[in-house]
Amino acid sequence: MKIKEEEKLFNKGFVTITIINFVVFLVYYCFVVITAKYATQSLGASTAQAGFAVGIYIIGTLFARLYIGKKLELFGRRAVLRYGALFYLVTTAAYLISSNIFILDGVRFLNGFGYGAVSTAANAIVTAYIPEAKYGEGINYYGLSTSLAAAIGPFIGLLLLPLVGFKAIIVLAVILALVTAAACFKFNVDNIVLTEEHRAKINTFSLESFIEFKVLFIAGIAFLIGIAYSSVLGFLSIYADQLHLVTAGAFFFVVYALVVTVTRPMSGKIFDKHGENAVMYPSFICLTIGLLLLAFTGNAVVLLIAGAFVGLGYGTFMANGQAVTLKLVETARIGVALSTYFIGLDLGLGVGPYLLGAIKGILGSYQHIYIFCAVIPLIVAALYMVFYRPKKSIEAKA
Repeated sequence: MKIKEEEKLFNKGFVTITIINFVVFLVYYCFVVITAKYATQSLGASTAQAGFAVGIYIIGTLFARLYIGKKLELFGRRAVLRYGALFYLVTTAAYLISSNIFILDGVRFLNGFGYGAVSTAANAIVTAYIPEAKYGEGINYYGLSTSLAAAIGPFIGLLLLPLVGFKAIIVLAVILALVTAAACFKFNVDNIVLTEEHRAKINTFSLESFIEFKVLFIAGIAFLIGIAYSSVLGFLSIYADQLHLVTAGAFFFVVYALVVTVTRPMSGKIFDKHGENAVMYPSFICLTIGLLLLAFTGNAVVLLIAGAFVGLGYGTFMANGQAVTLKLVETARIGVALSTYFIGLDLGLGVGPYLLGAIKGILGSYQHIYIFCAVIPLIVAALYMVFYRPKKSIEAKA
């Protein structure tokens, strides 16, 4: 496989897989912020049931990451990307038959599996097009596609849901998924040539074949950050309704996107020059500030400022956590390592809405949920300070 032949970061392969990743995440985030509202208002679900409907998507994603992360190089990156995109298209269309909460749960689980397969393949594929010396910068630009999708998707969902309804959003998502599938079949992906030793490892059923132990700590950190951010994805639409700030709630994600777009290239360069600590600690602090501002917001201005800090916090962490992961492993383990990292992140995003919805009765209100979640990044910062030691990149990447 041709790995990092082009020293220019914005080569054709890098741009293509980044755009594919953007659209895949756009569809996911478009649904994630409106699912709870649709489940409660249209299907009569409770807050806990709605949170489960949001979170079960990620459970499907986890199954995909565990299985596809293990088998990715054996099946081939090209096949996983293409047929994963096709499955993603079919299961996105299946939202049209979600007439009750139980069908919705099943569809979201399967759709999550498709999403997990495509994103796992894309996360591995992009590393082949990033020059070694620009890992931090490259992953941050690539991660920008995810962060922008995390902002534009919810904006589209929150804006269109009251205007055109859930089914019209499904049709839009199907069109986007169809375009993505076509692009995946057209994109010529090179597969990695495995040694017999690596094939033997993949075909074993040891825990090591599913999980990369070297990145377990950063995956655990991602899990906790995911729980904190899930309060935004899962409940901001309902919270904004209660505050009579529906329009500002939609533009929350626009501000998030703008902040991430401006700061992401800078954070990547800081990562490469000064190391991960220079970006990780500020990300924890900014996420805490953003969630506290959400908890105490009373007007649109504060809500939008909260969006800026959440973008600085979660948006910065997500990509740089991925860059940390790449520093810790050799090429043949990239697929499993990235799968492990995103399992942690996705698990937090998945169990978070259900957990927070279930304890809402104890906490009393969505305001207290955001206060509760604001404490999590502070705990994460303390754990990171005590247990994580920056490491240099593995030299044998070729």
